[in-house]
Formats: sequence, structure tokens, C-alpha cells
Amino acid sequence: MKAVIQRCRHAKVTADNEIAGEIGEGLVIFLGVAQGDDENCARRLAEKIAKLRIFNDEAGKFNLSLIDVQGEALVISNFTLCGDARKGNRPNFMTSAAPELANQLYESFVTLLEQQNITVASGVFGADMTVDVSNSGPVTLILEMT
Repeated sequence: MKAVIQRCRHAKVTADNEIAGEIGEGLVIFLGVAQGDDENCARRLAEKIAKLRIFNDEAGKFNLSLIDVQGEALVISNFTLCGDARKGNRPNFMTSAAPELANQLYESFVTLLEQQNITVASGVFGADMTVDVSNSGPVTLILEMT
């Protein structure tokens, strides 16, 4: 399971010209589910992201987590994170999980974040979406749990 996380001031995702999810300060999480991923991967990744200290304390140091700042999370499914572009010019998505499993683990990940008292908004699984992010920092990290 792979995630690209971006610290934000606010963000929203639109699908079919309607806002599907919107947050204030917090994290935008692009989530890719690969073959072999399971509930354990989702749990560990959700816990890591919730507790990751990437928000500034009063001294300007990265000492606060999403939980500490009572931030929100916007989770966007993104199978292209599992793409492999090492050969040729067209990415290969053969390692992406099948849609049924990917959707199940995506929904589990959202629930696991919510269980840590984080307000979570989400996109529409499998939809063509537009994501608007007001980056803060900018702070962007790539995390992977196998």
C-alpha cells in the first residue's frame, strides 16, 4: 500500500461536477492499493499517518501529528501510485490490486483513520476526479507499507 501525503491548509475533491469531499487544515492522502496488500497494511499505514509528526509546534519544529493539531484528512483512491514506468514510456499497472480488493482496503483505511478521532472526507473510488489542494509548507511525503 502506497500513500503520497501532502500537508494542506484546505483541500477538496470534485467528481461529476459535485464536491465529494472537502477539508480544512490537515492532510491530503493519495492512496494506492497493490496486489498482496491486506487489512494489516491498511491499519499500519493509517496509524503511521495519524501519528506522523509533520506539523509545526510553537517553535516551528515538526513535533505535532495530525491527531495533535486536530487536523482533517482527505483520502483519494489513486491506483496510478502502483504504476511502474521503469521500462518504456507507458506505465504498467500490473501490480495494482483488483478493483474489488482495492475498494475494500480503501474503505478500511478511511475507517481506520476515523477510529483515531480524525475527521475524514474522501473521493469517489474509481471516478475521474479533480483535486484542489492548498499545500502548506509544502510538505509532501511518500509512505509505503507492505
